[in-house]
Amino acid sequence: MEVTVASWAALSLVFVSIIARWVWGVLDWLWFKPKKLERSLRELGLKGNSYRFMYGDLKENANLLEQASSKPMNLSTSHDIVPRVTPFDDQALKTYGKDSFVWIGTSPMVNIMNPEDVKAVLTKMDNFPKPEASPLIKLLAQGIAAYEGEKWVKHRRIINPTFHVEKLKRMFPAFHESCDDMIKEWESSVSKRDSSCELDVFPSLQHLTADVISRTAFGSSYQEGRKIFELLKEQTGYALKAVHTIYIPGWRFVPTKMNKRMKQIDKEIRGLLKGIIIKREQAIKAGEATKDDLLGALLESSLNDIQERGKNNKSVGMSIEDVIEECKLFYFAGQETTSVLLVWTMILLSQNQNWQERARQEVLQVFGSNKPDFDGLTHLKVVTMILLEVLRLYPPLVMMSRTVHKKTQLKKFSLPAGVEVSLPTLLIHHDKELWGDDANEFKPERFSEGVSKATKNQLSFFPFGAGPRICVGQNFAMIEAKLALSLILQHFTFELSPSYTHAPSSLIILQPQYGAPIILHKR
Repeated sequence: MEVTVASWAALSLVFVSIIARWVWGVLDWLWFKPKKLERSLRELGLKGNSYRFMYGDLKENANLLEQASSKPMNLSTSHDIVPRVTPFDDQALKTYGKDSFVWIGTSPMVNIMNPEDVKAVLTKMDNFPKPEASPLIKLLAQGIAAYEGEKWVKHRRIINPTFHVEKLKRMFPAFHESCDDMIKEWESSVSKRDSSCELDVFPSLQHLTADVISRTAFGSSYQEGRKIFELLKEQTGYALKAVHTIYIPGWRFVPTKMNKRMKQIDKEIRGLLKGIIIKREQAIKAGEATKDDLLGALLESSLNDIQERGKNNKSVGMSIEDVIEECKLFYFAGQETTSVLLVWTMILLSQNQNWQERARQEVLQVFGSNKPDFDGLTHLKVVTMILLEVLRLYPPLVMMSRTVHKKTQLKKFSLPAGVEVSLPTLLIHHDKELWGDDANEFKPERFSEGVSKATKNQLSFFPFGAGPRICVGQNFAMIEAKLALSLILQHFTFELSPSYTHAPSSLIILQPQYGAPIILHKR
């Protein structure tokens, strides 16, 4: 009996100890650790709201976003879109200054706006790795954009040759084919309506860029590629819903209707991609020539990596799962970014007819009525200036974040482990101290002598990121944008419809909330 009582007492103590440790762990996560980090940040001279239990600034941020998104902007010569797109960051900047922090739930996020500090964060990858993505975001795509350490090094080494200029030249006919299809569709709409028509160009441009990626990624498997991207688009919609709700660990395992559909989509996508990849690998092994598409170039580069570094080396080549993730990433990086660049460019050129005409005259001078060619795109100085200014005013990603795993010195700040740092691209691109009093105005001439001169050799312009992790596909995106814009300018003049509502909104990517109704006129 005594043994039994003693055993029960011991078990009870163990149970109480486990419960106490769990309770302490939860309290530390929800209260003690955030308050300790807050004290550390304030000692550094950083300012921000006091930590609020569990939610931090999330509720206030959500309320301000809801209010801002309910009110369209007046489209004037000023493009001061920060208060609408990131109202909470705008408020924090005005209240606390540039040396400030905000609360993303239980984690403090320090705003980094000094160009030298931005450069340090983006170049010192080991000190400032990317934060861990939520499981639902991982379901969308991972690939090189999410990897760290040796895996990132390997994938970057293999992917770099895929986007070499000679490879892009071989893909150029596929770019043309997709662009020509869109131009013919617009011409058909215009001819039916007596030489002009009103059209929301945003869905057309999204379709165009998805079409380009489908052709350039999968070549002869283009139709299968289209099916994959339709599924990915549906998956993105579900992921956006998840992002705008509080993350509950383990919730993705609950068999809700949405969770079951997301898992089903993921299974379908992986099945389709695996089938395409295996067929292509078998063709390469059989000695067939590598196709002029991204998948072919990626598999060729992976095979070369294995041959050069040895089959038994685990840090070489890509598995089928690796290739699947990179193919999924091609869609997000290549489709969304270019479509919003093109739509904002059309909106701003509709508003600034003088720049539209200057760009058209340059295109006609370089190409005449002929099809734009790859080499000719490099001579489009005015078009390039316009695209760069659009990327400055309307960067696709309005902010980037990094995390701090150990105490790290960043110029004058010694950041404690557990904080995140925010690189607010939109705020920096609109900073009057960096760009002058006309920072919110559309002035492509600021890039007339290149990016370095426009930025005074500071890192104050980074729409594609910077440092070792700079977007590997930026040349792909710029070539596609220059070609599409050249063809549009050759065939049409365009102006904003009276029904256009200026409402920039960031749903992962900065896009027009109510579309882009534009009146097209046949030239």
